[in-house]
Amino acid sequence: MSNDKIGIGRRKTAVSSVILRKGSGIITVNGNRELKEYFVLQLQQEAIMAPLVKFDDPTKYDLLIRVKGGGIEAQAIATRLGISRALVSDNEELRGGLKELGYLTRDPRKKERKKYGQKGARKRFQFSKR
Repeated sequence: MSNDKIGIGRRKTAVSSVILRKGSGIITVNGNRELKEYFVLQLQQEAIMAPLVKFDDPTKYDLLIRVKGGGIEAQAIATRLGISRALVSDNEELRGGLKELGYLTRDPRKKERKKYGQKGARKRFQFSKR
């Protein structure tokens, strides 16, 4: 258990917790689902696995991923950030390469809150002259 490296990634309202442990390349999402079953699109799978493929051997680690909130795409990006952070905690030498590709940068954009006296964050109620 002490070999486990934990990385947490966030994007918009999605939160992903990644546990990286030495193993044989088994990836489970939310307890019992496979990566290809949860993240159906090939593009999302590639985005998630990119830090491992570029800087380490994907079959060297088992990944336990817990995601909640947001949409599937935001969850995929949050998971990529979590994997990157877990890799850095395992091997500090990877930080430079991961940072250069933007895998360690958290996207700070959030949903803007609705303001009072308006229909939405920026949209106003319809103006009537008469």
